[in-house]
Amino acid sequence: MRNFFLLFICINFFAHSDLLAQKITVNAHLDSTVLWIGDQAHLTFEVSQQPKQKVSMPIFSDTIVGGLDLVEQLITDTIISPNGHIVVSQHYVVTAFQDTLLYIPPFPFVSNGDTVWSKSLSLKIVQPFKIDTASNSISDIKSVFKPKFDLLGLLKILFFIMLIIAFLILGYLLIRKYWLKKSIFESTPLPVLPSYVIALNQLDRIKSEKLWQQGRLKEYHTDLTDVIRIYIENVFNINSMEMTSDEILDHLSDLHKQEKTAYIGLKQILQLADLVKFAKWNPNLEEHELSLRNAYLFINLTKVEESKPLEETTEKESKENETNKPLPIN
Repeated sequence: MRNFFLLFICINFFAHSDLLAQKITVNAHLDSTVLWIGDQAHLTFEVSQQPKQKVSMPIFSDTIVGGLDLVEQLITDTIISPNGHIVVSQHYVVTAFQDTLLYIPPFPFVSNGDTVWSKSLSLKIVQPFKIDTASNSISDIKSVFKPKFDLLGLLKILFFIMLIIAFLILGYLLIRKYWLKKSIFESTPLPVLPSYVIALNQLDRIKSEKLWQQGRLKEYHTDLTDVIRIYIENVFNINSMEMTSDEILDHLSDLHKQEKTAYIGLKQILQLADLVKFAKWNPNLEEHELSLRNAYLFINLTKVEESKPLEETTEKESKENETNKPLPIN
């Protein structure tokens, strides 16, 4: 009998402890007890509960109580307390527009059939302006108030506009120089030489630099093919700088019928350059010289010499005839 009585006490103790552990606590507070009309305050409800415990909280629509309007509900915060409970905080922004003392009653929070009430609060709403109720005269409608000219504000706006324009110009110049690879400032174009003259001059430069004799094979063949690619782009109007060697040869397939020697020389230049640049091929002396000779040959066989227009030539000859006319004899 005694053992049964002790067992009953233990069961009752643990059941009571479990009920205490499941009980929630509620706290309510305002960040201000006095509020001017139209100002805002924060109303907070804090609920301490078990991590998986479900608590039904009050729901507000437009007002908390009569005279206390709900502006917005902020994000609900949840933190873990040192004792293992979680604290759920509901924040509300409230305001009032009547000079009065508001009473905020307790609100119910329900969990597992048990109801816990928050504490009551009070909020004093104050009218900050003194209203003259003795004067009953009706005032005229005042004219539209014209503010003073704000020179400092205008200067700030102009400064920010100029700053934005400066950043746009700087961005354009950087894009032009580093992305489009163009000069920043346009200069007066110099007389343009024919494409074949430019290419032959570049070949003369490569020949005089003797890069392959110094062991700079990749640089030598890169410079050589660049000269040929630029010449092809200018003369044949194809984007050869962005093409592979095979694509260039495919686009110039008609040249194989018209100038077979030039086509074969071009093929030798491009294929040998690809072997040097990508396969690290080490050609012999004759192959280096052959590429340079074929470059000269290709340009000379495909060059288009620019002739002056017939009208310009006729006009020049007529001026010379006028100059060479004998003077009249008096």
